Amino acid sequence: MEATSRRALSDRPRPTERDAEEAAYDVQTALAGAKVLVTGGAGLIGSRITARLRSLGAKPVALCTLDAYPREVYEGLFGIEVGGPHLVIGDITDSALVREVVTDCDFVIHAAALADVAACTRQPSSAISTNVLGTQSVLDAVAGAANQVQRTVFVSSASVYGHGCEPQSPEARAYHAALEAVYGPLPPVFDEQVTPLDPVSAYANTKAWGEAQTALTLDAVGVSHSTVRYFSVYGEPQVVKPRSHSWVVAWFATRAALGLPLELNGGGRQVRDFVHVDDVAEATVRALVAPDAHRATFNVGTGIPTSIREVAELVRQHFPQTEVRETPMPPGDPMGGFAAVKRMRQILKWRPQVGVADGVDRYAQWIKETPAAIPTWLRESAAAS
Repeated sequence: MEATSRRALSDRPRPTERDAEEAAYDVQTALAGAKVLVTGGAGLIGSRITARLRSLGAKPVALCTLDAYPREVYEGLFGIEVGGPHLVIGDITDSALVREVVTDCDFVIHAAALADVAACTRQPSSAISTNVLGTQSVLDAVAGAANQVQRTVFVSSASVYGHGCEPQSPEARAYHAALEAVYGPLPPVFDEQVTPLDPVSAYANTKAWGEAQTALTLDAVGVSHSTVRYFSVYGEPQVVKPRSHSWVVAWFATRAALGLPLELNGGGRQVRDFVHVDDVAEATVRALVAPDAHRATFNVGTGIPTSIREVAELVRQHFPQTEVRETPMPPGDPMGGFAAVKRMRQILKWRPQVGVADGVDRYAQWIKETPAAIPTWLRESAAAS
């Protein structure tokens, strides 16, 4: 499909969503005055979650190591008040600290993780330390505060589906067929109720473990929990990290802004469901209080597949002279698929608001207007090349 037609198609209702009505529930009333711990709360997604919680009248507390980015990224781009009363600098593997922070919290969002697929592949022991031992530390603290914590949301990833498979349930097959009638042949649709988990990377493996362990630990003590599986998160003010092949929108726009070629791993045939960080934050906050989210797992995506090559073409609309190169596929990089979103809509009574074409437009414009967001190491690499 041509990139120029993507915007019009993405604005249309999904075939299975026509005439569906979202029944409202009062998120603000449910969260007003509530203390919410957000692990990883100073990162890209975490900072958006805490900002949304504050806008609803909640009292978020972020627990974060502040070691994933330079300090100026946290303060200047993510809007984090380092030294402020709502930020606890620390590691989720510090069990005593986590217990102390959780003690008087009404809700917990566990978003802290080593979330870089490439970094987890290079250093699986680091992935295990943060994503497994750290998660257990958080779960133990929540279990110890079972009389206080109303619900915990575990942040997972669509990477747990791996390469996926053909839709299995009649509903999933019908959903897939209806989409193919609009878009033509499509990759797998990931249905959280029927698609088996098949992690193909160390990162995905730790997330699959975290999902199961959250249920095991919190069911035993009667704490409500839900799991959100994020698809490909992007959006301003996301900034790239060295030696990472994640965050493709940010990578492509940043490289294009520097006049560097866009590298299409495996020719860019991989498919992702790109969901804007603002929408991800909203879905996560709603998962805290949605009545039907208790013990539920649901995808957070748009229900629209987009190839990596299509993203490159959307970026090139803003940087027309940009060269495109095909490069080898890195290990642990699945061909991907896209989200079945009916369950998300049923549970959260909501749908994402930012389409991929608009989201890429926003990011490309932001990187042009915010050149300081381009890391020094990448500028130096561009100059040297």
